[in-house]
Amino acid sequence: MTHLALRSNGLTKTFRGADRTPVAAVDHLDLAITPGEVVAFLGPNGAGKTTTLDMVLGMTRPDSGEIEVFGLPPQQAARSGRIAAVMQTGGLQPDFTVEETVRVVAALHGGSVDPAAAMARADLAHIAGRTVSKCSGGEQQRLKFALALLPDPDLIVLDEPTAGMDVESRRAFWAAMRTDAMHGRTVLFATHYLEEADSFADRIVMISGGRIVADGPTADIRARAGGRVVSAVLDEPDIARVLASVPHATEVERRGGRVYLGAQDSDELARFLLTDTAARDVEISAHTLEDAFLELTA
Repeated sequence: MTHLALRSNGLTKTFRGADRTPVAAVDHLDLAITPGEVVAFLGPNGAGKTTTLDMVLGMTRPDSGEIEVFGLPPQQAARSGRIAAVMQTGGLQPDFTVEETVRVVAALHGGSVDPAAAMARADLAHIAGRTVSKCSGGEQQRLKFALALLPDPDLIVLDEPTAGMDVESRRAFWAAMRTDAMHGRTVLFATHYLEEADSFADRIVMISGGRIVADGPTADIRARAGGRVVSAVLDEPDIARVLASVPHATEVERRGGRVYLGAQDSDELARFLLTDTAARDVEISAHTLEDAFLELTA
């Protein structure tokens, strides 16, 4: 029997607010991820992302509902090495060197893993002798990545994995994750860098108020923002003509000397601009993942 990489059903977690009022951080969340998928888990601050990931990893127990990782309870999956994580904060001893940290954690796996290989994958070999306290935020994230690789997990969970990394380090990190994904590893990651989700994820799950508000392929989620935008350098009288003549045409914004317009049929709008106005530099662009994010999580 082939199990889902992750399955949750009716997952709920409630905390007490400052005034002791119950706050549902996760509200009856249903989620199914198949082995080998790369899934971005997105939502605004306080949406319930980190609480959900904590339950996936067995670090927090749900108030109600069910959750399984490859058919196992999360804590059992973690003990057996089926799941590992790169978390945003905590988990490192500041007085250890990078190499000591990796070797100590590797020893917990009974000598079945290669510390040097994990450090090489995370691009840490050149700072092996540096103490953790002297490592930058990005270097500490790469160290956590090396530790997560030690059990060779089937599912890796990433919570803001590139926080503190410079552009080059972020690029190298995602290159490594792409290689893992191509070899069948399941990846679930939360990030505030929407361009990372757009370029890396096969599927996006958006959460707001503890509930899933969108779930589907990245291109489909982007399209949920409502079509395309047509922009041009346009004089005021022509703007009025467009709004009066093209069905459902609306002015979106004005920026940098350009007017941005929307309509149900962007092709019809562009044709009208090119044939019936003195529009210059006409451009048609698709909505971005950020547009969809803002609309779906508002």
